[in-house]
Amino acid sequence: MKKILFSLSVLLALAGVAEGVRAEKADRNKPMNVESDALRYDDIKQVSIFTGNVVLTKGSILIRGAQIEVRQDPEGYQFGLVTGAPGQQAFFRQKRDNLDEYIEGEGDTIEYDGKADTVRFIKKAQMRRLRGATLADETTGAVILYENLTDRFTVDGAPKTATAPAGRVRAMLTPKPEPVAANATAAPGAALKMSPQSEKAGQ
Repeated sequence: MKKILFSLSVLLALAGVAEGVRAEKADRNKPMNVESDALRYDDIKQVSIFTGNVVLTKGSILIRGAQIEVRQDPEGYQFGLVTGAPGQQAFFRQKRDNLDEYIEGEGDTIEYDGKADTVRFIKKAQMRRLRGATLADETTGAVILYENLTDRFTVDGAPKTATAPAGRVRAMLTPKPEPVAANATAAPGAALKMSPQSEKAGQ
């Protein structure tokens, strides 16, 4: 199927994605490009639905999924829902501001809330922080909520059911790099912080 390429910096600003996670500040001024097999746009509802091998880029932001739905509320806030294809997960990646670090993750679905400035990875969720190409931190759980404004995250395990035991939260967190010498110009990466709820869940 023929691909469709759009430049949507005004129509689909996705402010919550562009400004979060101590995100690369330059992202917010970059044009948004979405490539997909099809687009359905409803101007009255302010909803755009991209389907078929969707790839969204905006500066350092990269999002992939089988479908991306974006809506805008009357106040102008944008909300996004990314869905993976059967057997595949939705993917999100963004550079952290002024650092050679990236936040990336997967989930069966990924939600963006531009008003609350959060990213939520849902079902078989994974989130990683990379220093350059080196894995620094990694968490897995049923749901991971990343709060961009406070630079905190919450990880919840799957609840126990009649047919399956409760899912466990798992985390691998490396120490912060040692401070560089006083005459050096590079600054160590800011550490991610687990919320109190996540700390209890991992015990």
